[in-house]
Amino acid sequence: MQSDSIKILFFPDIVGKPGRYAIRDFLAENENIGNYDFIIANVENASHGFGLTEKNYNEFIEYGINAMTCGNHIWDKKDIYNYIDTADRLLRPINYPQGTKGVGSKIFDCDGFSVGVICVMGRVFMGLVDSPWKIVEDEIKRIKKITPIVVIDFHAEATAEKVCFGKFCSKLGVSAFFGTHTHVQTADECITDGMAYITDAGFCGASDGVIGMDYETSLARLTTAIPERYEVAEGKTVQINAVEVEVDKLSGKASVIKRIFISKDKLEEGSGNED
Repeated sequence: MQSDSIKILFFPDIVGKPGRYAIRDFLAENENIGNYDFIIANVENASHGFGLTEKNYNEFIEYGINAMTCGNHIWDKKDIYNYIDTADRLLRPINYPQGTKGVGSKIFDCDGFSVGVICVMGRVFMGLVDSPWKIVEDEIKRIKKITPIVVIDFHAEATAEKVCFGKFCSKLGVSAFFGTHTHVQTADECITDGMAYITDAGFCGASDGVIGMDYETSLARLTTAIPERYEVAEGKTVQINAVEVEVDKLSGKASVIKRIFISKDKLEEGSGNED
């Protein structure tokens, strides 16, 4: 008998090779991919901590990722300009100025249902982007004419902005709202107005550094004020943060939200460069 609900899995900021391999192994070893109807991942830090190469984009598709979101770092690998317009699973923030390459939302057709995904970036302590409020309101209304299931990745720095924007989206009938960017998983998951919400879903990557980046270079930047190049953290352990949500196919309302936090020994990664 076909279920009336779908399970959505969201992976927040994936940092470098440790993060990529962690979710690869999570999906492959546990055969969890069969338990989820739709998988989303934020990939803006996936290639050596900054941006996304086309090679890594294609690897995520092989892992079973259905949709990819991002944030301000998506432009850090310059080959993004060569493939973003043809990358049909990749979304950049919808509130970049008109004319920016790529798209900020998409309706993904799955087996018997459709999911609308919107990628948005906040403006408090962030780069210069257009105001998201009216843009996202109009996009939610457009998507809901086609499917009741709408998911938002809000990539933002300030907690208050995330909370306020989340409440705004819940009143518009959004199914799930995942905050990203700060890399620290918050313990405030809830369902409000039928929308699953979490202020920040965390990150996937090396546990031994500073939110996925190397401790020594992070320390040098903070103590000297010199913008030393960040390096992805190495170490013996990785963490997998994720959020699992169940959504009714007909109403688009969420009934379950569950945080996932797994810490495990890092497996042998094999040879090859970071990208």
